[in-house]
Amino acid sequence: MRWGDYRRSENVEDRTGGMPGGGGGLPFGGMRLGGGALIILVIVGMLFGINPFEMLGMLGGDGGAIQVPPSQTAPPGYGPQQQTAPQPGAPGAGDVNKDFSTAVLGDTEDVWSAIFKQSGQRYEPPKLVLYRGATRSACGGANAAVGPFYCPADRDLYLDTSFFNQLKSRFGAPGEFAQAYVIAHEVGHHVQNLQGTMRQFDAQMQRSDERSANALSVRLELQADCYAGVWGFYSQKRNIIDAKDIESGLRAAAAVGDDEIQKRTTGHVVPESFTHGSAEQRARWFRTGLQSGDPRDCNTFAAR
Repeated sequence: MRWGDYRRSENVEDRTGGMPGGGGGLPFGGMRLGGGALIILVIVGMLFGINPFEMLGMLGGDGGAIQVPPSQTAPPGYGPQQQTAPQPGAPGAGDVNKDFSTAVLGDTEDVWSAIFKQSGQRYEPPKLVLYRGATRSACGGANAAVGPFYCPADRDLYLDTSFFNQLKSRFGAPGEFAQAYVIAHEVGHHVQNLQGTMRQFDAQMQRSDERSANALSVRLELQADCYAGVWGFYSQKRNIIDAKDIESGLRAAAAVGDDEIQKRTTGHVVPESFTHGSAEQRARWFRTGLQSGDPRDCNTFAAR
């Protein structure tokens, strides 16, 4: 993956060195709702999704749905950059994970800005917060066990920099494009927030029983997977990624399917409890975006 060609984003906050908001041992999962009821949301192994606090109504964002014509080439105004990334171990390489994340985020900004512009809209990029161990967000405290997440209340992405190692060692999904998929998926949630999809999702969640709510959550996550694929489509067109990279990304999407996680943690699969989708579903919708490059093909809420 030639990620050195990507433009570096300026919307990255590094808390890995103990900047304000970081710290260790922060409690996670408590929130008070109407009537003083205390809801504890500790979701073991929940990965690649929205912070659980969002399910309790902490949604926000404006904007209408994107209407973009099908495209088989890069959007107008979007093209390759000429910057070269340092390689691990090279002099002055610094924190390669940070440089990598900054580069991937920058390219998602370019892609989604161009797509939004085609619809006469303006893309407002999120901020990526890098941390180690634990940090705070507008959605509450977070730690490494939560996995990468998007907080709609502050429109920020949160990523513990150790997660890339977990992706390889724990989930068997090595490769740089697998790591890029992580970031692109969370950016996909930001796109949903800007579209107003999350507002609609939240309203439906308030009226749903547990089983229906889980099904809605799956559709939200699968759409974010598809949006991640839309971003990857343009890297593929510029030959920044190849067939091996794509396989790495698809393997990552499948590895974090609910069925695969349940098999590893409990030894059995309960489809009714899925909140992110099966391995097959996640890989399929990621592939849909990769093959199409058109966000309109990502309407998982209308799919049967």
